[in-house]
Amino acid sequence: MTARRMNIQPVHHWDRETALVAQFAACVAFISFAFYLQHGALLLYGDAVAHVNIARRVFDSRTPGLLQLGTVWLPLPHLLMIPCLLSDVAWQSGIGGSIPSMVGYVVGTAGIFRLVRNALSFDSQPDLAARTAAWLSALIYAANPNLIYLQTTAMTESLYLALSIWAVVYFSEFAREASRKDEGPPGAASSSLMKCGLCFAAACLTRYDGWFLAAAMCVAALAVVLKSNINDHTLRRSLAKFVLLAAAAPALWLAYNAIIYRNPLEFANGPYSARAIEQKSASPGSPAHPGSHNLLVASSYFLKSAELNMAEGNWQRLWVALLLVGTVAILILDRRLWPLFLLWVPLPFYVLSIAYGGVPIFLPAWWPFSFYNVRYGLQLLPLFSLAAALPTYFLFRVAENKLAKTIVVSTALILLAASYASVWRAQPVCFREAWVNSRTRIALETELASNLKKLPHDSALLMYLGDHVGALQQAGIPLRRTINEGNHRPWKAPTDREGLWERALANPSQYVDYVVALDGDPVAVGVQRESLSSVVVIRTPGQPSATIYWTHRSAR
Repeated sequence: MTARRMNIQPVHHWDRETALVAQFAACVAFISFAFYLQHGALLLYGDAVAHVNIARRVFDSRTPGLLQLGTVWLPLPHLLMIPCLLSDVAWQSGIGGSIPSMVGYVVGTAGIFRLVRNALSFDSQPDLAARTAAWLSALIYAANPNLIYLQTTAMTESLYLALSIWAVVYFSEFAREASRKDEGPPGAASSSLMKCGLCFAAACLTRYDGWFLAAAMCVAALAVVLKSNINDHTLRRSLAKFVLLAAAAPALWLAYNAIIYRNPLEFANGPYSARAIEQKSASPGSPAHPGSHNLLVASSYFLKSAELNMAEGNWQRLWVALLLVGTVAILILDRRLWPLFLLWVPLPFYVLSIAYGGVPIFLPAWWPFSFYNVRYGLQLLPLFSLAAALPTYFLFRVAENKLAKTIVVSTALILLAASYASVWRAQPVCFREAWVNSRTRIALETELASNLKKLPHDSALLMYLGDHVGALQQAGIPLRRTINEGNHRPWKAPTDREGLWERALANPSQYVDYVVALDGDPVAVGVQRESLSSVVVIRTPGQPSATIYWTHRSAR
């Protein structure tokens, strides 16, 4: 009985086929990384530069420590980057920030393969149809041009996608095991549930999307346990641990913000939050951004960004059709596939974020005809990968001979190649977003870096790092040579009168040799300039003017 039961279980270990998928993904990751590194595209995103330097300043600072992680962005990606940024070369080039993203890309590809293969195996070992659909789904995911670019950068999308996919993988297996008429291997359902909890706990420390996913999974897990055929208390105890895991990561972050910033929601309503940035940039009498307080418009913008991440032009309609067909297939053909609906979770999260969270998405095709956060649509890539694989799977099953099966698979591959070719011809929208928004910033930072290199190598600088820390990164100037906004005690907010940052602003000649001020930043606004001599003024179109001052400290 035990042997027969073991034979009908889907493969749960990291088998040879899954490892092969991971190897192919690793090859793509390294080749694309080498390409974008050669073209200097790893640090086009301003957020990528910020992520790298947040991780770097944990150990490269006048006041090193975990408090340098700051708020707004969740800490796990930065913690994973720290060992990769110990090398100055890895820091300056951005390579250290790319490594966790590349690993996430490989693991995520393997995860989408296992999710589809096991979900379509039902009560048997994976057959040819399930494995074919799984390979197609993994190919759709791994070959996406926008994901290929983002996984070479220090952005967090690739890592989060991997964690969320594996959370759904383990949840799907848990739901399958818990619903069996026989109990199966002892503790199998509980083990899958705990693995799922660990994955989404890590996701909750990577992006706020994970908080919404965790809440949805807790509700779904409760429904599964209530309908479970397992009578003992093991599964219920596992459910309690699962809920605690779901609450632990958000509670940890809320407590960190409450203790350090005196505001548990500092990341949501503090001066560096998306809402605060929206309020600063909004024009009087006009909507803050498309979709603000309008769920319908917010839905349209998010779905359009998802389409732009999949294809260009008329090819976008193909993916919308596949999304609808795949969803209907889950609803009608087999209700055991219902855990796959968790891949829809990004839609309500981002719609609510756009409408009420101060999170804008600007699209090149719609007003205001620019690029901003278009990459958010990539969160639906796992859903698109699944939705395209399901029709292929069912057509493959009903095909009566090898020729018909070959036609089905070939048609799917041709349509995929044509769709992604349209993206490569126009350049991936995530790359265009990064390039368009980086041109003036990089021009300013390059010019500023060239001037900073001319300063004495042992000189100390006063500079606000929130906007243009990339200049120091390009110049190779260690962050510990600067006094910046991170060198104060945030729990003394709004200002720390005894903090190094505030003391240097009040009397720069006592603490630093040079002051770097950009129009409108805290240094330009708060520093006492009576005893300073202007060394150089740098003006770049589209960016604030930068001025380097000499404090005369070295002369004294």
